[in-house]
Amino acid sequence: MLQVTDIRDNKEKMIAALAKRGLDAAQVLEDVLQADETRRNTQAKLDETLAQSNTFSKEIGKLFQNGETQKANLLKEKTGQLKEASKELSEQLNAASDKLQELLYTLPNIPNELVPAGTDENDNEETFREGTVPELAEGALPHWELAKKYDIIDFELGVKITGAGFPVYKGKGARLQRALISYFLDKNTDAGYTEYQVPHLVNEASGYGTGQLPDKEGQMYHSTVDDLYLIPTAEVPVTNMFRGDLVNSSDLPIHCTAYTPCFRREAGSYGAHVRGLNRLHQFDKVEIVRVEHPDNSYAALDEMVEHVKNILRELKLPYRILRLCGGDLGFTSALTYDFEVFSTAQDRWLEISSVSNFETFQANRLKLRFKDADGKNKLAHTLNGSALALPRVLAGILENYQTPDGIKIPEVLVPYCGFDMIN
Repeated sequence: MLQVTDIRDNKEKMIAALAKRGLDAAQVLEDVLQADETRRNTQAKLDETLAQSNTFSKEIGKLFQNGETQKANLLKEKTGQLKEASKELSEQLNAASDKLQELLYTLPNIPNELVPAGTDENDNEETFREGTVPELAEGALPHWELAKKYDIIDFELGVKITGAGFPVYKGKGARLQRALISYFLDKNTDAGYTEYQVPHLVNEASGYGTGQLPDKEGQMYHSTVDDLYLIPTAEVPVTNMFRGDLVNSSDLPIHCTAYTPCFRREAGSYGAHVRGLNRLHQFDKVEIVRVEHPDNSYAALDEMVEHVKNILRELKLPYRILRLCGGDLGFTSALTYDFEVFSTAQDRWLEISSVSNFETFQANRLKLRFKDADGKNKLAHTLNGSALALPRVLAGILENYQTPDGIKIPEVLVPYCGFDMIN
């Protein structure tokens, strides 16, 4: 959530920056400032009314002590009127604060200056590419056909149990899935991230804290009986562990990693590009989350990018990195790098990780602050990244490592799997 003080001080710059997202924010920002002015004026009137009421209350006691009953009763009457006025002002203040909050919730994060202007994924900038695309034998298959051929993923059984987008992993497919989770977690903990096991459902406050609500409620599964949401990513519960916290600057940086299943409705998703593992309603992901001092957050972002690079190098998968343009940038992000693995059998790139800096956007919603060296409370910066999302990594391994004799297992995963070939 944007800060009103920043809007007041940098309105024109914000208008220009949000234009990168294709958003004409001039009127909304002006509405925010007007709502804040109303809120502040109402607060000032309420404070003045309460102060006057307190003064009268003290005077009333003295007047009764001095036997000046008539004057005391007159002040009591005025105090009653002030209490009525303060009640009305309190209601007006709550309404003004709610309106301000609603307006702020509609505004996405300000894009970093490195974010290119653009309308969609076609305007994203490729910043890095590495790895060799393997030459597959004639008759190479996409992963959904490989899964059926080797009986390692059953998409139809998932439909029977739940519906489309909920696959069942079997035998060596399940073991490879488990191996990837363990491998990713080990890589993250070796890099200094503390592992957590977190709930897979969160309350509404957690959804608002990290920005899934009110922006993405249509993509989330909602348990209405208890008003809880199935998590779309471990980012939500992990980052919300620090909601409302005030940490010392010496506690920063905070590094967290967690494995969770993730649940996304993905409403409107259909067509060839969502076949097999390409897009699911339930999938596994290992996440990394960082809470950083504002001075260090972009160095931290670069570290996270390098960390994901190293994982993909060990897996020996061809990949590229894209800097997302304004039109493709997530609502809460200031700067995002997407990692994509090349699927040789499908002849296209598959997104397998997003690494983002949210700056103070989430921290302002979370009220996540740190006490700086000067003793002042300041908002921290939050970052997160997939390290990694499993379905498309698995798809890339199945397709890029296929041979006429079966599917080889990347060397780094063999100790985790206990086998080196699926056949």
